[in-house]
Amino acid sequence: MQLVKLFILKPIFNYCIFILYLLFSLHGNAALGQITLPVSPAADTLRQIEIIQGNSLRKKMVDSITYQTIAGNVIMKETPTLFYCDSAAINERSKVMEAFGNIHINQSDSIHTYSQYLKYIGAERIAYLKKDVRLTDKKGTLYTQELEYDLKTNIGIYKNGGRVVNGKTILTSLDGIYYADTKDVYFKKNVHLVDPKYDIKSDSLLYNTQTQVVTFIAPTYIKSKEGGDIFTTSGTYDLKNGKAFFGYRTVFKDSTRTYVADNSAYDEKAGIAQLEGNAVIRDSVNGYTILGNQIFLNKNDNSFLATRKPVLIFKGEGNDSTFIAADTLFSGVEKRDEQGKKIILKKDTLKRTTVVSSDSTDLLNGTDSSLQKIKQTMDTLQSKRAASEPEFKKPAQQIIADTAIAIMPSADTGTGKAGVASRDSLLKKSTTEKLKKDTTINIAKDSVIRYFIAFHHVRIFNDSLQAVCDSLHYSSEDSMFRMFKDPLVFSNKSQISGDTIHLFTKNKKVDRVLVFDNGIIINELNSEMYNQIAGRTLNGYFKEGALDYMRVKGSPAESIFYPQDDDSAYTGMNRCKGDVIDVYFVDKNVNKVKFINDVDGVLYPMRQIPAEQKYLKGFKWWESRRPKNKLELFE
Repeated sequence: MQLVKLFILKPIFNYCIFILYLLFSLHGNAALGQITLPVSPAADTLRQIEIIQGNSLRKKMVDSITYQTIAGNVIMKETPTLFYCDSAAINERSKVMEAFGNIHINQSDSIHTYSQYLKYIGAERIAYLKKDVRLTDKKGTLYTQELEYDLKTNIGIYKNGGRVVNGKTILTSLDGIYYADTKDVYFKKNVHLVDPKYDIKSDSLLYNTQTQVVTFIAPTYIKSKEGGDIFTTSGTYDLKNGKAFFGYRTVFKDSTRTYVADNSAYDEKAGIAQLEGNAVIRDSVNGYTILGNQIFLNKNDNSFLATRKPVLIFKGEGNDSTFIAADTLFSGVEKRDEQGKKIILKKDTLKRTTVVSSDSTDLLNGTDSSLQKIKQTMDTLQSKRAASEPEFKKPAQQIIADTAIAIMPSADTGTGKAGVASRDSLLKKSTTEKLKKDTTINIAKDSVIRYFIAFHHVRIFNDSLQAVCDSLHYSSEDSMFRMFKDPLVFSNKSQISGDTIHLFTKNKKVDRVLVFDNGIIINELNSEMYNQIAGRTLNGYFKEGALDYMRVKGSPAESIFYPQDDDSAYTGMNRCKGDVIDVYFVDKNVNKVKFINDVDGVLYPMRQIPAEQKYLKGFKWWESRRPKNKLELFE
């Protein structure tokens, strides 16, 4: 009997409770805080949607499905997340909530999401938001029209276009994934990043709203607002600190140069860049290329330092380029004012930077002796250059007078081949014009002079000329190569050596050679016979890449020359000396020798040449040191 009463009373009790609930709902919000709805019977029973506030609460039956509706200033809670909206409806069977108007999802006051429509799957804790969706993590803000947001993993996904704004940085894409815990956003399809300094376009990239670091994972084009382009497929760029790292043959381009390397690093604030692994700098305007496995660049003073088998290439006409290899290559610029005077630049800041490669840290921090060696080498080059200035600054009248000294016919040991006589008549005039021209250097006002320094094991290769030395200096001011310490120049079958050698170029081709102290030119006839001329200074001119004429001065100048008869047979060996010796070349060989003042010599018949007289003092044929081809320079 008691059991029957309980079964009868229970429905009556439930009905009374429901009537009371409806009555309280008509008088405001006081009773709403007491009603909770489980998310799912299978889910954690502690996780429930709690109705905190609402102006009205009703139940509706639609197709046998009961919906609970809340309207007016709705606030619901699913610990620790708060839901705000104008109205909401909850499916009691599927535990799916739909919310409408001014939706705001607050996750622990760290992530805020806004929209005009929300569909929330309580069992899976996934929110589908539409129309004017906005998600912010107090660092960046995501804008889109449709967003799928997982409250369990804090991951949001949009597939119909979205935009992230972080300060002055704006990123847009068709698809994107937002990771709230790590503050990372994965952008896909038509990605576009706009920053005060850069404009970036890619198919995919990663961006962290907290660190403001962009990670490149696909082919990317970066346009600098200051001018310059970057093409990369991998790397990172810190928008806040201006530091970037790139890999996989990233290409940098500015108005005049292209930079490529396996790996690259750039510090925007310091103006320092580092290229590692098969690095290339190509200057299309000035016509040179630098190759090396490690190159440091200083944007502030427009200098660079190349190490690890560097090669400098000067582009010539067609395939006629000049290749220069050394242990180290350095290049900087000198600025000239309106009067052509040198402007002193700021000190090199390479030593004040940090770098990617650990083995080069000491170098750039200034603890390595390499930078001191650069300075010492530059000082040495400048002092040697200054020592040679008297030769260049000699009054043109005196040089002309020296050139006009009468040539002694009795000392002429030439064969008188066709073309030589006519050339002799023009020699004085052409030499005078060359010397006049070489003594004057015109410097453009407000100009920038680029110079190159190569030191230790310098090798030069050109199809028409090769050279080796220990140290080298080249300046665009006069297009001159200055070679120091055991320099050797090879031109076809001729070898030139001396304490210091200057090579003048014109239109990227060798035009003149000037040798200071202990100069000697050797012209190979065969393995046993060599024409030789030695003196204090050698001054030679080239024509179409080959030696054409040389004047040797000494105290005295000496020569060994093998004259030929009309049938090109050698008639003997002529060993002579004089104050000045003029040498003429035809078909890349010595053709004629003239002696000036205090001439003394002897002609030995071919079968009576003393062995001890066949070579001048200082003779040594250095064919083993001669670069045979340009590929040798890359070894």
